[in-house]
Amino acid sequence: MAPAGDEKSEGGKAGPADSAIRFEHKFFSSFEGLYFRLADSGEPVAVLKLSTNDAVLSFDGIKREFGLTEGSADAAMLDRIAEGLQFVRGLRPGDELPKEITTHEASWEPQERHFLIARQRLTMQLVTWLTGDEHIFTSVEELMQLAEDPQVKKNVSLAFSEAAEELGLGRERREEIVKYIESLARNLAYIEAERDVFAEIRKVDEKVQALRRLYSAERGMIETTDQVARLSQRAVKMFQDQFDQVDAQTGEILAMLKNIDNQVGYIRQVRDDLHRRLMPWDDIIRVWKGVFVVRSEQTITRIRDLYQFLAPRYMQVNEWVLVTKRGFEKAKPIGGVLRW
Repeated sequence: MAPAGDEKSEGGKAGPADSAIRFEHKFFSSFEGLYFRLADSGEPVAVLKLSTNDAVLSFDGIKREFGLTEGSADAAMLDRIAEGLQFVRGLRPGDELPKEITTHEASWEPQERHFLIARQRLTMQLVTWLTGDEHIFTSVEELMQLAEDPQVKKNVSLAFSEAAEELGLGRERREEIVKYIESLARNLAYIEAERDVFAEIRKVDEKVQALRRLYSAERGMIETTDQVARLSQRAVKMFQDQFDQVDAQTGEILAMLKNIDNQVGYIRQVRDDLHRRLMPWDDIIRVWKGVFVVRSEQTITRIRDLYQFLAPRYMQVNEWVLVTKRGFEKAKPIGGVLRW
């Protein structure tokens, strides 16, 4: 019998029959290459090729143009696609909707190392619970060192037996605790994977703060670099607070084991929220790997592009209202784009 909270299905199996993207209206099958994505504003759009131009159509515009009333199958499918685009970069007719909105699983997989880190972290929590000094290890290096400690290895087996006794299973059923830890680790592995993304965002922020100092005496750049540095710091703090919160929530190993289903549900909610908020950073992280703390036209362009990314996401509401009243300038797209 699978441990509580272990709901992951076999890899590669198709989702539920109604999870495929299908439409009734002929519009959706009239254009080869039609796909769906989020616009820079966060609005879900359909993109199709018209001659040499890309036509970018809002979902509201499509519903209005083709009379797709609320409650109709096609309108409902567009709503589900809009929800699904929070978790993947693009979708096409015939694709499966992301698992996050169909089975509450994840549409992506962490690496094996993330699972190992999560399992070791939980095991060490159990060992420190046994010794009366339970705490969370946030350093991967410290975790790996402890794993090789002979006394720690000796305490691991004892900790599993004592936890089984504490949960009313009996010491001889320690293997059930092992299964529970494995199940929790499979879910927490996603959080560990997101920590790696957050570490890359911190590296971007370090460069931003250094560039703020570099341009501090240049009148034409100081306002922009100050704004970008402030927004970058706000983003870092928001993510750090969320990781601190999940660490606090999962900080008592016995409480987790006693209430494993609710804990797994909580971890999956955090997983999805982090993935939704971190995914837009992928391109920023990739581009900023090639940004150096030097004065150049390319650096100025990258700083300004980063402002365009950060402002609508991390600027406080009252600040954002002022910016939009002034007119939020966005770079014009390259090539022809038609919009509804």
